Amino acid sequence: MDSKTRSAAKFWLRWSLLLAALLALGLALAALFRQNGERISVSGSSATAQREDHSLPSASITSSRVTPTPPPATPTPPKQFDGQKAWEDVVFQVNLGARIPGSEAHDKVVEWMVAELERANWQVEIQETEFSGKEIKNVIARRGQGFPWYILGAHYDSRLVADREAEPSKRSQPVPGANDGASGVAVLLELARSLPNDLPGQLWIVLFDLEDNGNLPEYEWIMGSQAFVTQLPGKPDGAIIIDMVGDADQQIYLEGNSDPNLAAQIWEVAERQGYADRFIPELKHTIIDDHLPFIRAGIPAVDIIDFDYPYWHTTQDTADKVSPESLTAVGDTLITWLKETLR
Repeated sequence: MDSKTRSAAKFWLRWSLLLAALLALGLALAALFRQNGERISVSGSSATAQREDHSLPSASITSSRVTPTPPPATPTPPKQFDGQKAWEDVVFQVNLGARIPGSEAHDKVVEWMVAELERANWQVEIQETEFSGKEIKNVIARRGQGFPWYILGAHYDSRLVADREAEPSKRSQPVPGANDGASGVAVLLELARSLPNDLPGQLWIVLFDLEDNGNLPEYEWIMGSQAFVTQLPGKPDGAIIIDMVGDADQQIYLEGNSDPNLAAQIWEVAERQGYADRFIPELKHTIIDDHLPFIRAGIPAVDIIDFDYPYWHTTQDTADKVSPESLTAVGDTLITWLKETLR
């Protein structure tokens, strides 16, 4: 082998040893990186070292943003009867004007009652019918089905003339009807907002037309409720009528035509609620009111009415004579009675 060949052999030997050393160094570095928890991630022509996340197993991460699971929702407590809101509803009705047959105020109060009941999630319809030649518009709101089945009722119309007015010149004016009309409607609307929507059985709220014009030409008492009962599809377990319940000097006596057993239940609840001084368990008045058509049809019915009201059928039956506390006493009593009865 000549000198030139020996030089070439030595050159390639040196390069082989260098390459072997570089390969060994690369393997050693790779092993070192693995031991230190480093991972090589290659994207396109660049390489980026990325630290592994050992805080959670990778299978537990479903997105780059982890949202904590909220705690179970707390059930919303039942709404309490709001006597102030009920009183404001009395004021609203009176401000519409007298709700006498054929008036603009009569039409507006029907629209308003329907809207309020629908907003409270009741099934609502207007029963348009006739009784003794007079057009009737009863507002009917329903919730639930089956039995027990109870009806709550009040009249919304006001009297055409204030014929009990002391001053003769005012006797031809219509009655504002704050207590006699608007108070019963206000209590039932606030009940509609306050009652839980999952009560067992079936509950109807009925707002009667043409209750208050008896002893006037071409009119009778309780025309709307008479028309309603004649078309009632079935026989409910009972009916509770509320009328003239807002008097600031509230004294609600047992009424003579009312079913005594049903009345005793309601008056006993009122006593437990702390309203024994308002619901007086003594008979005093016997009255023609919207409970009578139910009683005549064999349906137990009660009239909750404070008939000792000096402004009855006068122009002084205004909202200032009505008290939120009196409306609350009736509303609280009926809510408690319904919760105990519809179960």
